[in-house]
Amino acid sequence: MVLHKRMTKQYQLYTDRLKAAAKSVIRWPGRYWHRGWWQKTVSVFVILIALCIGTMYGIAVWYQQSQKGKPTTLGVTFVADYATSLGLDPHQTLLAILNGLHVKHLRLVSYWNDIEPSPGQYNFSELDWEMSQAKAHGATVTLSIGLRQPRWPECHPPSWVNTAGPENTWEPQLDAFITQVVNRYKNNPALQSYQLENEFFNTFGGCNNYDRNRLNSELALVKKLDPTHPVIITRSDNYAGFSLRKPLPDIIGISVYRHVWTTTGVTGYFTYPFPSWYYAFLAGAQQLLTGKPSIIHELQAEPWPPNGQTITQTSLAVQNKTFNPQIFESTSKFAQQTGIKTVYYWGAEYWYYRMVKLHDPSVWNEAKTIFAKQ
Repeated sequence: MVLHKRMTKQYQLYTDRLKAAAKSVIRWPGRYWHRGWWQKTVSVFVILIALCIGTMYGIAVWYQQSQKGKPTTLGVTFVADYATSLGLDPHQTLLAILNGLHVKHLRLVSYWNDIEPSPGQYNFSELDWEMSQAKAHGATVTLSIGLRQPRWPECHPPSWVNTAGPENTWEPQLDAFITQVVNRYKNNPALQSYQLENEFFNTFGGCNNYDRNRLNSELALVKKLDPTHPVIITRSDNYAGFSLRKPLPDIIGISVYRHVWTTTGVTGYFTYPFPSWYYAFLAGAQQLLTGKPSIIHELQAEPWPPNGQTITQTSLAVQNKTFNPQIFESTSKFAQQTGIKTVYYWGAEYWYYRMVKLHDPSVWNEAKTIFAKQ
């Protein structure tokens, strides 16, 4: 009986508090509009921000749920020139990636300066070999084409081309080069897709031209030459925004970098604060707005050296500040949490370099674990 009375009293106290809170909410608008204009402005701003973040998060959750149960595709970018710069044999490096890690999806490059060192003189030997190895190992290839392609200095014109000059003096030569690349590989069974002009609107690197009309023209050219294979255009780094106007590719690529060296504002290491659901929001909103699917075409999986240094100039201790086996594992989990099912890792050449040159197989072994799970 005493217990019953005590519970009844507690229940009554609880309901009284609810009623008081409800009355407070009802009276709130009146009190609110009697505040100063700056209080109103701040309050409205906070409410709008909350609504914006809530909408973004809702889209992200919807996207993540919509991707559940779909197969996962993991791949790597491979650049022979980068392997060489690390003191590696590029052929041994690629074979180690294919045989040691059992990678089945490659993102390869077709640097203009490597393939057409002199006007009309083409050397496809390296890319031919890479494509043949992909085919022999049952791997697919997303082939980067155009002027701007992965790895510094981003744009790779041959010495006989001046891309800082008038467009009509070099764009026809670029179109001719793209035509040669597409026609050579469009019937290759390993080819899965093209990536056109890597992160085209990013203004860093040795590039001079960011004309959207050129990108539109190049996309039309590729589609005319090869209407079968999809074309990927990668949006710029971690920035917000969507591809809503021409050129609209078949697939949207997203780059994800988390730990970087920056000279913007304060010089030093910086970790992007974006949660995994932010990238789910980018992919989900893109899907809702245009119907275009998104992939992570470049996921940071190598160190970011400080002060413009190269990897070979950077000590292992400093490399570990932005990349080590633990960061590799957490980055892989981060990518999974986005819900985006196709992910290409950036840095496979470095994993091999760290193992054979620095005698530290820890990152390579982590890669083995990651690719064994797909």
